[in-house]
Amino acid sequence: MTLKKFLFGALILCGPSSALAAAAKALPLEGALNSLADPQRLSSVFETVAVLTAVSLIPSALILMTSFLRFIIVLGLLRQALSLQQTPPNHVLISLALVLTCFVMAPTLKEINTVALRPYQENKLPFPQAIEKAGEPVRKFLLHQTRRRELAFMVKLARVETPKSEQDVPFLVLVTAFVLSELKTAFTMGFLIFLPFLVIDLGVSSVLMSLGMMMVPPSMVSLPLKILLFVMVDGWTLLVEGLVRSVR
Repeated sequence: MTLKKFLFGALILCGPSSALAAAAKALPLEGALNSLADPQRLSSVFETVAVLTAVSLIPSALILMTSFLRFIIVLGLLRQALSLQQTPPNHVLISLALVLTCFVMAPTLKEINTVALRPYQENKLPFPQAIEKAGEPVRKFLLHQTRRRELAFMVKLARVETPKSEQDVPFLVLVTAFVLSELKTAFTMGFLIFLPFLVIDLGVSSVLMSLGMMMVPPSMVSLPLKILLFVMVDGWTLLVEGLVRSVR
């Protein structure tokens, strides 16, 4: 009865009297309130809200629970190593990182569709069990990509009971350890990418100083050389191959 009074008061406060009168004539208020107070109806409403909330969290999940973070950091460090400010543009790098993420996450997404999404759509699994089933492939992927050192560090930092196995690690602790591991991997790969271009910068600077051309910016000479080197070794293909192999 409390829910009925609350909804009735909300209708009085929020709606014009003429609209309320028309709605009351079209549909009996008592029947409408009874339908809203039905536990099954409320359960479906809560499921809808949960689904919409999950959809709104997809960008965060994409960053925190996939290899997108690794890819976008490495691509950004490559652009800095080439001394290019806005080439390729940000949306190109983000799109490339997103495509590579979908490519390497395809087996995990396929497993989620098989064990959780399709049975839920066929009414073979309730919503809570579908969420639990969908989390198993994600947990498997996160455990495979997370370094044991970062995982042990986060378990210690969280001050939780030492898990008996990797499957017993709390999901929030696992995600945090995965992000730390991805950051470390991305910066390690970025450092290795920087090395050959750093050698070119140092070589160009030494040549210019030996020739007495100290007024010439070294980046003006080294930039075309770095681009030439990157194109000659088929850098984009090597980079994409290295990123994909680093996950698989």
